[in-house]
Amino acid sequence: MSRKVLLHVGCPKTGTSYLQDVLFRNQSLLREHDLLYAADRFDAHFLAALDLMTLPWGGIETEAVGAWDRLAAQVREWHGTAIISHEIFARATPTQVRRALDSLGDAEVHVVLSARDLVRQVPAEWQENVKHRSHITYARFLETIRDPARESRIGSWFWAVQEVPDILDRWGSSLPPERVHLVTLPPSGSDRGELWRRFSRIFGLDALPLDLTAERENPSLGVPETSLLRTINERVTSIIAPPDYRPLVREVLAHQTLSRGVASARLGLPPDAHAWARDLSRSWTAVLAERGYDVVGSLDDLLGPEPGPFADPDTTTAAELLAPALDAISALLVEGARLRAVEERLHEELREAREERDHARATPSYRVRRKVVTTLEDSPAGRGTLDAYRRAKGRIRG
Repeated sequence: MSRKVLLHVGCPKTGTSYLQDVLFRNQSLLREHDLLYAADRFDAHFLAALDLMTLPWGGIETEAVGAWDRLAAQVREWHGTAIISHEIFARATPTQVRRALDSLGDAEVHVVLSARDLVRQVPAEWQENVKHRSHITYARFLETIRDPARESRIGSWFWAVQEVPDILDRWGSSLPPERVHLVTLPPSGSDRGELWRRFSRIFGLDALPLDLTAERENPSLGVPETSLLRTINERVTSIIAPPDYRPLVREVLAHQTLSRGVASARLGLPPDAHAWARDLSRSWTAVLAERGYDVVGSLDDLLGPEPGPFADPDTTTAAELLAPALDAISALLVEGARLRAVEERLHEELREAREERDHARATPSYRVRRKVVTTLEDSPAGRGTLDAYRRAKGRIRG
């Protein structure tokens, strides 16, 4: 039985990919210190979240059947502290939350939520939509999430995974406030290691010699790069299936290529949306302060930066798109050359396999066996003999 479970439930775009990568790569070391991060593949907890919430996800949900129950069983059997982490848990309904907490047995459950100010989260969420095949304009996206009805697919998803007081109400209502932990992301320009130090304190990782090398992150894009990707989506999403889009567009173009445009303008909010986001954040911090949660960082971190210059991705010029477009073309040419090399190697392996087959067929013993089989196949009795032989041969091999 786990003595303690640290259940990290979100939010998206709060350093979660990096945290999960560190936990995944250091599982053996964590176990030596009585910490369990049970994952046989990097996305194991993502699959568990899909299973818990029965979410469709481009066909991946078929791999997720039973994933939550398997993870919960491993956690129940662990003798120390277990960690569960994925950002889409933030979307869970009260019923799904109850199922999750009940399935963890008698462990002392602590809910952890990492949160970033809306001034940065809103642009980041639009970018995530674009990286997942959307070609909605930024203006339309802002209009959609500011709709008080919140009935659209985009709006309902955004608030389900970003409205901090509501997420903590759903996940923490049955827990004492000292077992609900809110990790705030440091302001822009802070020491890059500060967020990790905040995570370390919550998850009990401070004194461990972990490998913190970044292998998986979810990098942001600049304004022209995001605008280019959205334009590409308008052209290709109707002709490129999701399984092909992810490795080519999201990984090769967005993450490996366009995210390197460090000199590009960073996406922010237009003045009216900026004021709206800060006003809403102030109301959130007032609610959170009254609840008495354990805050790692400061609630003031959730207010966001002061307004600055705004670069509109919907009005990016052709000249501004040229540099990232050339980078994208170069990356796709390199990837095309790599895939051609793979294809040629596979063709060569296939040719060699056919030559070996043809050589085997040319031997006298093969010709004799082939003649016997052909003769037997010409009569019902012979076919029965062949079937019996093949079944017997299968049992002997097994």
